[in-house]
Amino acid sequence: MLELDDHDLKILAALQENGRLTNHELAEQVGLSTSPCWRRVKRLEAEGAIRGYQAVLDQRRLGLGVTVFVSVSIERNDTAAHRAFEQAVLGRPEIVACHIVGGQHDFLLQAVAEDLDAYAQFALNVLGQLPGVREIHSSFVLKEVKPLLRLPLRRPEAAPAASRARLNRGASAR
Repeated sequence: MLELDDHDLKILAALQENGRLTNHELAEQVGLSTSPCWRRVKRLEAEGAIRGYQAVLDQRRLGLGVTVFVSVSIERNDTAAHRAFEQAVLGRPEIVACHIVGGQHDFLLQAVAEDLDAYAQFALNVLGQLPGVREIHSSFVLKEVKPLLRLPLRRPEAAPAASRARLNRGASAR
C-alpha cells in the first residue's frame, strides 16, 4: 500500500471529483503551491495511485438503457479455461467490467445493451458461446442508486475506531 499523507489524499479526492482541474486550481484547492502540487500528482501517477483520466459518460443518453450483472460458471475450473474466458471477455465492448469471484459462480460480469432484445441476442449469440461457459445467470438493474465514481480515501491510521480496537486487542493477545 502506498504511503499517503493528507495532501496526497486531498489531491486524490479533488481529482476524483474533477479530473479536469488545472494544476493551479488543484494546488489552490488542496493548499499547496503549484510546483509541489505538480510533483505530488506526477508521483501519484508514477506510483500507480492515479491510473489515468477519463470522461464519465451517460450510458442512457448514448442509447445503452440496459445494465446487466451476469454470473458465469465455467465448465472446467483450471487456469487454461479461465484464461481463455478472460481473453474472450477482453474483446467484448458490451462487457464493461469482469471480476473473478468466489462462491457459486466463477465470474461476475457487468454488461450494457440498448434494450432487452439486444441483451437477449448478446446473451444467446455471444455470452453463451464464449470459451468454457457452462451456465450464465443474468440480473437486470432496475435502478442505479450509487454508481462507482469515487473510492473512499483515508489514511490507514484513520481507520474506524472499531477496527483499531480489534487490531489493538489482537496485538495485546500475543
